[in-house]
Amino acid sequence: MKQAWSAPILILFITATSLLSGCGGDSTPTSEAITQRDSTPVMVTTGVSKLISDSGIIRYRIVAEEWRMLDRTTPPRQEFLKGIIMERFDERFLPNLTIEADTAFCYNQKLWELRGRVRIVNREKGTVFTTEELFWNMDEHLLYGSKYMRIVEPDQEIEGDSFEADEQLNHYLVRQSRGFMPLPDESRHGQGNPSKANSDTLQTDSTAKKAN
Repeated sequence: MKQAWSAPILILFITATSLLSGCGGDSTPTSEAITQRDSTPVMVTTGVSKLISDSGIIRYRIVAEEWRMLDRTTPPRQEFLKGIIMERFDERFLPNLTIEADTAFCYNQKLWELRGRVRIVNREKGTVFTTEELFWNMDEHLLYGSKYMRIVEPDQEIEGDSFEADEQLNHYLVRQSRGFMPLPDESRHGQGNPSKANSDTLQTDSTAKKAN
């Protein structure tokens, strides 16, 4: 009798062992494969404070709550979805320009796209620039945008619907402009308040231009 039952018992034991090993045991768990690699950041950093050099000289500092880097997008980009503050330094390593935005993207480490509450402060000139969308081409040292913008200077204010400017905001071109500026003393007739310039004064359909 023992010999008659030995073969079936052996087959049953082998089958049970195979089933147990197929249920996992010590095997390494796996997850679903990532099929859209371009939408997955290769790096996510929080609490960022980064210095950036230009021609071997430290010129900028970036402060952000979160920094995401995507290397498979076209073009590759960096994302600052929780806001960003950028400072530019002069030769004495003192900040002379500050840029703030709610959201920022940097493409190929050359072109910046800033969105939300965008604010630029030139501390040397006393100029404050605000808009909702701004592009910054670092190779061409050019700022531009096609959203409503406002420039406040010590002696005048200008609003417009599109603009171009250099990085220092020393030279800029504003289209569809409107705003106000002080009139010369001989034109005020003794009035101490600045005169508001309407659309006819600034020729709304033309351009407002400044150059030092």
